[in-house]
Amino acid sequence: MRKVKGLWKLLFGRTTLLAVFLLLQVAMLAGGFALLDKYVFVFNYVLGFVSLLVLLYILNARQNSSFKLTWLMLIIFLPVFGISFYLFTRVQPGTRFISRRIDQLLDQQEPYLAQDQEVLRQLEKQSSQQVGLVRYIHDYGKYPTYVNTQVKYFPLGEDKFREMVRQLEQAKEFIFMEYFIVDKGFMWDTVLEILTQKVREGVEVRFMYDGTCSLTLLPPNYPQKLQQRGIKCKVFSRILPFLSTHQNNRDHRKVLVIDGHTAFTGGVNLADEYINEIERFGHWKDTAVMVKGEAVRSFTLMFLQMWDIHESEPTPIDQYIRYEFPLQEPGLSSEGYVTPYGDSPLDRESVGERVYMDILYSARNYVHIMTPYLILDEEMVESMIYAVKRGVEVKIIMPHIPDKLYAYLLARTYYPELIQAGVRIYEYTPGFVHAKVFTSDDKKAVVGTINLDFRSLYLHFEDAVYMYDNPEIQVIEADFQETLEKCREITMENCRDYNVFKKILGRLLRLIAPLM
Repeated sequence: MRKVKGLWKLLFGRTTLLAVFLLLQVAMLAGGFALLDKYVFVFNYVLGFVSLLVLLYILNARQNSSFKLTWLMLIIFLPVFGISFYLFTRVQPGTRFISRRIDQLLDQQEPYLAQDQEVLRQLEKQSSQQVGLVRYIHDYGKYPTYVNTQVKYFPLGEDKFREMVRQLEQAKEFIFMEYFIVDKGFMWDTVLEILTQKVREGVEVRFMYDGTCSLTLLPPNYPQKLQQRGIKCKVFSRILPFLSTHQNNRDHRKVLVIDGHTAFTGGVNLADEYINEIERFGHWKDTAVMVKGEAVRSFTLMFLQMWDIHESEPTPIDQYIRYEFPLQEPGLSSEGYVTPYGDSPLDRESVGERVYMDILYSARNYVHIMTPYLILDEEMVESMIYAVKRGVEVKIIMPHIPDKLYAYLLARTYYPELIQAGVRIYEYTPGFVHAKVFTSDDKKAVVGTINLDFRSLYLHFEDAVYMYDNPEIQVIEADFQETLEKCREITMENCRDYNVFKKILGRLLRLIAPLM
């Protein structure tokens, strides 16, 4: 019986069906090219004319120069594939629908995301430059800056997990969870048990995860299994190969909201490697923050935007917005300014990158960065180099044991030009760094989900917390210094001695880095 089931699964499983569909597409393409062979001269003239039109459109489009260069090379050297692929990525009703829907939801949420002008007046007294940045985040990212908010930083995933469990167990009204990766194991089993118990107690639980999990981590019917427990569950953008490029825009956020007064975000997903319960790529260094107070409102609304994309009627907002908050968490300060913000790939505004670049351009003494990936456009490279030229210390901590070889090979191509300019790069020798952290001048910090690569800065839905003059910034910087002690500095000599084949492969990958 088991053999029959195994054969049935082999013949009609997702992998087999996908392979069959791919072979059918290849056969159709081959037939099309055979037909075109009869009209090769006409085809060449038409192709040349269409290529020129597409190239002119790309050159005049409002788009990052790195993307333009990649598309230009692809169309010049592989015109049929390049033009087809470019048009395929641009003519997408699914993407347009999601973009319009998010705009509609933001319009409905606008009264709840209004900036308190008194907060801006207080901030103006301290720093006019900061007022400019927070106005930008509000006007173009749609999220305001708050006071009366506490922040707690977690230097490791296991630290965040312990506090997360404690806060979940105290939930009384609702729990919203939005994660990029969910994998069965100790971490998720523990959380799922708590969520199930909370449903029994009458707590509303909504859980959303990205569709990439359906490929290898979770079965396709997993939402139904959670709903049987009373947990409302959604999958964001299931993977359906070659049907829509909006699937390239993944939900990379990690958001947890509890009762409208407590929120978590950062790099930590719901899988055991993130809390070092199992070992992958050595020791896993990750970070997160807990936010308590008025700023949690932005996380609540951020979650509801994604949840309501495919809902005919949006969620009533008032019942989830808290205007009064519990007593402050002992040991945490509510001083300073806190700005949670989201970044959408569909609004043509790269808020995540702009915030990072603003920190680099306005820094006086130092900018310290932890990131798992270093795949940069020219603007980000120049902002780092310009900071160094102004006398600012720029240090970057990278993984020594990467999780993706291609990403590490790409990162190594940036090392020489940055190091030669004065940027100091370190690798975390115990293993893998998954943290996404910026600190600057003991005054500013960002902790969130936004990597320094094209996917996070341009293609994914992301989120982060920007902090100014908050006491927890000192804790974040102290963690950077402690992590630095476990790193080795990469020198120009290390770059010269790096494997020649890997150097060449990295350079070749850099040609298509924006599309990866």
